[in-house]
Amino acid sequence: MRITELLKKDAILLGAAPKDKNEAIDILVGLHAKVGNITDKAQYKAGILEREEEGTTAIGEGIAIPHSKNAAVKKAGIASMTVPAGVDYDSMDGEPSNLFFMIAAPKDGADVHLDALARLSTLLMDTKFRTNLLAAKNADEYLKVIDKAEKEKFGEEEQEEKKENAPVAAGGYRVLAITACPTGIAHTYMAAEALETKGKELGIPVKAETQGSGGAKNILTREEIEAADGIIIAADKNVDLARFDGKKVLKTKVADGIHKPEELIQRIVNGDAPVYHHSGNSTVSEEQDDESVGRKIYKHLMNGVSHMLPFVIGGGILIAIAFLLDDPNIDPSNFGKNTPVAAFFKTIGDTAFSFMLPILAGYIAMSIADRPGLVAGFIGGTLASSGITFTNLEEGMSAGFIGALFAGFLAGYLMVGIRKLCDHLPSALEGIKPTLIYPVLGVLLMGAIMCAVNPFFAMLNNALTNGLNSMGGSSKILLGCILGGMMSIDMGGPFNKAAYVFGTAAISNGDYDIMAAVMIGGMVPPIAIALCTTFFKNRFTENERKSGVANYVMGLCFITEGAIPFAASDPLHVLPSCIVGSAVAGGISMAMGCTLRAPHGGVFVFPVVGNVVGYVIALIIGSLIAMTLLAILKKPLTQKN
Repeated sequence: MRITELLKKDAILLGAAPKDKNEAIDILVGLHAKVGNITDKAQYKAGILEREEEGTTAIGEGIAIPHSKNAAVKKAGIASMTVPAGVDYDSMDGEPSNLFFMIAAPKDGADVHLDALARLSTLLMDTKFRTNLLAAKNADEYLKVIDKAEKEKFGEEEQEEKKENAPVAAGGYRVLAITACPTGIAHTYMAAEALETKGKELGIPVKAETQGSGGAKNILTREEIEAADGIIIAADKNVDLARFDGKKVLKTKVADGIHKPEELIQRIVNGDAPVYHHSGNSTVSEEQDDESVGRKIYKHLMNGVSHMLPFVIGGGILIAIAFLLDDPNIDPSNFGKNTPVAAFFKTIGDTAFSFMLPILAGYIAMSIADRPGLVAGFIGGTLASSGITFTNLEEGMSAGFIGALFAGFLAGYLMVGIRKLCDHLPSALEGIKPTLIYPVLGVLLMGAIMCAVNPFFAMLNNALTNGLNSMGGSSKILLGCILGGMMSIDMGGPFNKAAYVFGTAAISNGDYDIMAAVMIGGMVPPIAIALCTTFFKNRFTENERKSGVANYVMGLCFITEGAIPFAASDPLHVLPSCIVGSAVAGGISMAMGCTLRAPHGGVFVFPVVGNVVGYVIALIIGSLIAMTLLAILKKPLTQKN
C-alpha cells in the first residue's frame, strides 16, 4: 500500500497556525473525521493523548508523527498539515514542529498500512523531502512531492526486491542493527533509516532489522551476523538477543538511533561495545555486564515484586471484600467465612494470596538464571512459606517475605552455578540438561538448603512481626512518617521501592497499617502538585499548569511518578515540600489506625480500606501541607513566563 493511498487531498492542511499542541491535535483529528477515517473524534483524540503520555511523537527536525491504533478508526489513513511558524509539540530536540503526519490505524484491523507508514518514516529523514513538502503551494503539489519521493526511493515492488537482494560490499555489512519501539509504527522505521543513511555517508555498510507492529522486516541473516563488527540494539522494548552470542552488542534507546546514528556506528566500528554472552533460553534482552551489583540486585528484586503484585492485589481485595460482607457476630474466630458469600470471596482471595511468596522467589530466580531458575525459585519460595525443616516435614513457622527473598536470590545464583558446572559435561547430554539435570538438582538442593535455613529466617520474620506489633502509638506514627516520606524522596526510585517492598512484606505478615501509610505517602506528591498548579498558577509555566491537571488523576490512582517532571525541573523546592506532606499523611494514617490489604489501587481500593474516613483526612491534610509548602518555597514567575 502506497502512502498516497492513505493520505487523501481533503486530509491535508497547508499553512496552519495552531497556538499550542492541543490545538494541533484537534486540527489533525478534524481532518481525519472530514475524510471519514474515524467514527468518534473524542475517542480517537484520547488515544492520541494516551500515546503522547508515553513519550512525545515529535522526534525533532520539525517532524511530528502522532499516531494511535484505535477502536474509533474506521479505515487506516493519514492526516497531514504544515505549520510554517512552527508550534511547540514537546519535541525531542526542543525545537518547534512544522510538519505533521497523524496516523490512524484500526485497533483490530489488518496491518496492511504498516508498509506505507514505514516508507513515510523513512522519507521524512530526507531533508530535501521535508523542504519540498513545506514549499508546496496546494494539496495536489503536496501529494506529488510524496509520490515522486516514494517512487524514487522505493520504485516498483520488483525494483524494491532487487534492491534488497543486491550484493553489498565484499566483506558484508560491517554494522547491523535492530530497531523497535513499543508501538512499532514510526520511530522503529525512522531509527532504521537514520542508521542506514548515516552508514552510507560514512562508507560503512549498515543493515537494520525493524521489529514493528507488522512483525520483523529486513531480518538479519546468520551469515550477516557472523561477518559483522557488531550489532546496535536501538529499542525501547525487549529484543531477543540469543542469535548474537559472542558478538559485540551495543544497547540503547530507539531515540538514539534517530538522533545519534553516527556515534552508535562509530562505537561499533571502534570496538567500543561489550561482547554479549547468551545463556539459557531467554527470549528477551539480558542486563548489561557493566551494571553495578546494586543495580543488578535491584532489577532482580523488582522483577519478582512486579510479578507478585497482581496476586497480592487480587487476593488482598477479595479477602477485604469477604470481611466487608461477613457477620463477625456469628463466629468471631471464623470471621471472613461465616456466610457463603463471604466464604466464596475469602477462599479465592486466600488462594491467590498463597502464591505471593512462591511467585516472588520464582521470578527473582528467573531474572538471575533465566528459565532454569524458575522452578528452583518457586520451590524455594513455597518451602519458605510453609516453613518446613528437617525435623518438621509437615509445616512449621513460615520464613515469610524475608525467607522468600533469600530463596529467590539463592535459587538464581545456585542455578547459574549448576549451569556452569554442566558446561563440562559431554555434548551428548546437552539435550537433557534443561529437562532433567537442572530441575532435579535445583529442586533437590533448594529443598535441602531451605530446610536448613528456614528456622533462622522464621526467627527473623517472627522478630520483625513481633517488633511491629509491639510498637506503641508514637513509634508507629514515626514509622508511618518515615515510610510516607520515603515514597517522595525519589518517586519510583530505590527509596520509594524500599518503602513499598517493606509495606508489601508487612501484608504477608498480616500487618496492614504499614501498607496504608506507604500508599498514601505515594499519593500525596502528584495531588499536591496538581493543587498547587491550580491555586497558585503564577508559580508555573503554561505547560506546567496543563500537565498539573493530569496529576490529579495520577495521584488518586497512586502513580507517584506523575510528579517526577516537576521534581526534576525544580528539585530544591518540590522534593522537600512533597516529602514533608507525604510524611505527615503517613503519620496520620498510622495514628488513625487505617489499614490496607492491597498494595496498589489508589481511590479504587478505598472501599476496602480500614477507617476510610481517617484515610481521606490523612490524604487531604498531607496534600494541602505539601501544596502550601511548595507555594511558599516556589517564587512567582516573571510576567514573560
